[in-house]
Parts: sequence; C-alpha cells; structure tokens
Amino acid sequence: MRTKKNITAHDIFPQLQEWRRYFHKHPELSFQEKQTSEKIIEVLKSFGVFKIETNVGGYGVIATLTTGDGPVIGLRADMDALPILEQADVEYASSVPGVMHACGHDAHIAILLGAARLLSEKVKDQSWRGTIKLIFQPAEESCDEQGESGAVKVLKSGCIDDLSAVLALHMCPWQRRGTVQLHDGPSMANNDEFHLIIKGRGGHGGYPQHTNDPLWMSTFVLQTLYSLSGRKLDPLQVGALSIGQIAGGEAHNIIPDKVEIKGTIRSYEERVRDQLVEEVRRAAEIVKPMGGEYELMIQRGEPALYNNLAINQVLREAAESMTIIEKPFGMGSEDFSYITREIPGSMFFLGCGLEEERGLHHPRFDIDEHSMVDGVTILLKSVESLLESEGGRL
Repeated sequence: MRTKKNITAHDIFPQLQEWRRYFHKHPELSFQEKQTSEKIIEVLKSFGVFKIETNVGGYGVIATLTTGDGPVIGLRADMDALPILEQADVEYASSVPGVMHACGHDAHIAILLGAARLLSEKVKDQSWRGTIKLIFQPAEESCDEQGESGAVKVLKSGCIDDLSAVLALHMCPWQRRGTVQLHDGPSMANNDEFHLIIKGRGGHGGYPQHTNDPLWMSTFVLQTLYSLSGRKLDPLQVGALSIGQIAGGEAHNIIPDKVEIKGTIRSYEERVRDQLVEEVRRAAEIVKPMGGEYELMIQRGEPALYNNLAINQVLREAAESMTIIEKPFGMGSEDFSYITREIPGSMFFLGCGLEEERGLHHPRFDIDEHSMVDGVTILLKSVESLLESEGGRL
C-alpha cells in the first residue's frame, strides 16, 4: 500500500504563479479591492475548510481554520495596488490603465492563498491544535478621509483581537531568491507628512520693492529643512526629511502671494520623530522676521514597524536553509506597524530580485516568481512552531 505524499509548496508552484498573475493583471487601488476580494473568497471556498469573514475593514477577508484550543496565529497579506502606469512587457501586465501591482501585493496574496491550500491538507491529519487566521488586508498604500489605512480598519473591526502572534512578509527586489532579510525591533520608519504654506505679498516682478516675496523667503526655509538631518540629529539616530513638492507662481513676471512646500519626515524612534516635527516648525518661523506668515499642517502616518524578537527567532529557524541578512528594511513605511503595535508580530523581507533589479513602486516592477515557494514554506514552518509554543506566549 502506497503512502500518500504530503503536498509541498514546490508542488503548488503552478497554482501560485497562476494566482499571482491573475491579481497582477487585475489590480485595484486602496479601498477599491472588490474584484480582488471576490477572487480570494472564491479560492478559499474551494478548499472547503475555512470560516470566511468578508468586508473586514473595507474589502478585507479573514479566513479562519481551527482544530481546538491553543494559540491563535495570524498571517497577513495586503491586497491593494498603486496608481502607476505599468511599463513591463509581459503577458500578465496590468489590464487597468494607470494602476499596477508595483509593490508585490499580488505575490503576497498568492503566497497566503498557497499557505491556505497547504493548511487545508494539513488540517486533515489533526496533528496540531489551535487556530490560524489568514488576513487579506485592504488599503495598505493609502488612507481614507479619516486618515485611516486598512490595518487600522481591520484592528477596529475586532476580528483579530484574539491573536497570540501575527506574521507578514514583503517582497524584496534588492535581494535575490534564497535570501531573507530580518531585523529585530524598529525595522521600517515612522511616516509623517508636512504641508507648509509660506505667505507674503505678491506683485509685479519689475517692482519687487512693493512686494514681500514668499519665493525669496522659501529659499531660506528650504536650506534649513535640508540641513535638519545632518545638523540637528544625533548622527547615531535614524531620521530623514525629504521635500517632494514645491509650488508657487503662475507667470515669469509675477511674484506670487504664497509658496507651498510638501514633504515627508521619516524616523525610527518616537523621540526623533517629535524632534524632526519641531524642527520643521522652527524652520517655518524663519519667515516671520522677513515679514511673512505661514501655515503648517503635519499629518502623522504609520508608526515605525516593530519586529518582535522572539517571533523573529522563529522566522530565522524557519528560514535556516536560506541566506539570512540581518539589516533594517530602510526608511519606507508599512501599515502592518499598526498591528504589531497591538499584537506581537514580525515582518520579513523575501528575496525575489531579478537579474535586472526593478525596485518597489517602479513601473517595470516584477519578481522571480519561484520565490513565492520560499514564502509559503517559511510561513507554514513558522506557524507550526508558534502553534507548538506553550499557550502561544512569546
């Protein structure tokens, strides 16, 4: 009598690829992921073992599998795409003009569906006790009019209040397949945005003496803002300020009444976060002795992503056959940070780079699709370890 072979992530690679390419071809922006959600639900229902909750935090989906008392472990994938016109010449390129999966969320969904596929087989042998929640989260890339992203909405739903631990991954195009990037503690940045309006008195460019030129004032503010990271921060602290937009004036011979400056403030620690915000306010004050006024709006965004040390150790053991890079993920931000602020959790970056690197949010972004096998494998090994941990206490 032949023993039934256990299905592995390698065995389902064609399905992972099919799912990923479907989602890549049919991208949807934040809070608009209706078709994406419907496809996820269709696939989950085909497995026949999950309790499925829909419309969680928008178009979010949570699939629950339980075999009795034990820890409750969450696996999270984000679902939304970006407002980018795809330039990749592939048959699965976006069919939606100006919308593209340029951050790997299509692969995140496919990997989590792959984990669901294998879990639906494992549940039959009843070899584990506990609960697994697969969280397909909407709107990681944007906030709504209340300033809330999908992670905040999912937390507010109460559907993941019972989690003992939560895991997530992110595709990493700057590392090749076979590599996992991990980091303990703060690993992605606080993300704050500022909008500064410098107000003066406009007039004819030929008679500047009758004006109070906000463009001239803005040059001093810009010099101060650009010097903040290098001169106001402790060199051992992590922080960055970048200006992304300057707008002022409508004609070559008219001095405007105002200039608008928009930018982003990134940091790892709350103390540095608060310091940089205060320094932006001080920079704005420069215009007052020059006869100007200003308005400053600060939009506090995602907190720094904090990776739980004990859960990271579980991930290291799950990825022990791969090359592990111990390094922060950079000054990008991730709304998974809202979740790890409430629930012990960690995110790892999964190497997926092609020979020609195509960075995150690039119009030709693509991945080594075989890396999805690694993602499924690491998630499942980690879940098994966490379910075996005593009471799920980490």
